[in-house]
Amino acid sequence: MAPVNIRDVRKAFGHVEVLHGVDIDIEDGEFVVLVGPSGCGKSTLLRMIAGLESVTSGDISIDGRTVNRLPPKARDIAMVFQNYALYPHMSVAENMAFSLRLKGASRETMHEAASGAAGILGLGDLLARYPRELSGGQRQRVAMGRAIVRDPKVFLFDEPLSNLDAKLRVSMRSEIKALHQRLRTTIVYVTHDQIEAMTMADKIVVMHDGVVEQIGEPLELYDRPANLFVAGFLGSPSMNFLNGTIRAGGDRAEFEVDGGARLPLPTAPAASDGRPAVYGIRPEHLLSDAGGTDAEIVLVEPTGAEIHVVARLGNDDVTAALRERRPYRAGERIPLVPDLEHVHLFDRDSGRRL
Repeated sequence: MAPVNIRDVRKAFGHVEVLHGVDIDIEDGEFVVLVGPSGCGKSTLLRMIAGLESVTSGDISIDGRTVNRLPPKARDIAMVFQNYALYPHMSVAENMAFSLRLKGASRETMHEAASGAAGILGLGDLLARYPRELSGGQRQRVAMGRAIVRDPKVFLFDEPLSNLDAKLRVSMRSEIKALHQRLRTTIVYVTHDQIEAMTMADKIVVMHDGVVEQIGEPLELYDRPANLFVAGFLGSPSMNFLNGTIRAGGDRAEFEVDGGARLPLPTAPAASDGRPAVYGIRPEHLLSDAGGTDAEIVLVEPTGAEIHVVARLGNDDVTAALRERRPYRAGERIPLVPDLEHVHLFDRDSGRRL
């Protein structure tokens, strides 16, 4: 196990800079997820930690040692790739023990290590099979077993579940999280899937256009996003955003939505009356109750546990995740009430949280 420290790291391909001064501290034994949309720089950063990409400027250290100029084999890391990267002519046992074979380990040592990893991952009955005889989930387990056998200081995962179907992804998320709880090894995990990030991470790093937007525990980022990007990226369905103006005259604070509707505010920032802003409310915190703001239903989406109602409020559409099984219909009117404990305000120009 080892901490990983990233200090003002930049990466440029020619004249194009794709990482713009990234700073991240990963503690010993921590499960950290780098998440963001395609092209945000998260996989490039992971490959820099692994030594597969060079660092243009800044420093990356593993267990207190700067590794910028060290080759991958000298960094004591193990990487699990999206496409498994298994040797097709080798059995499961041979694939998992390959790193020990390169070190000249004895046959007994390799067998013991492969059997131990297979026991952890439920592959004990598959050691003699070849990759072509395995399912996608089993292949991913073999790739994880190969990493375990190396006993590295840091595990690196590069979107390992993206090739699996939805049901298998859910079960593999649980397996990887259980593996971390058992081994307590430092893990840096890259994904574009915010559900993976929320369910697996000790700490999430949200990236966008080569910069870190926010770092924190999953629920901390979900409940107090630093800006519009983080607020909209985390959560499914995503947070509702309404453009409008803060009205804070007298004892009552309200938000006037562009188009005329008004929504209550718990409080308003100092001297903010008349300030343009963005009102954020998550679908599960937008309730249907008498006395709420009137909205027209545009679309109804039953999901089983909830009914997602899309309604027009002012000039914007909002989604409410409702638990009541009522026969909502497009074209009807519905009163919507925000849970005031979960209202977010953002500056309209900068996108920063107010």
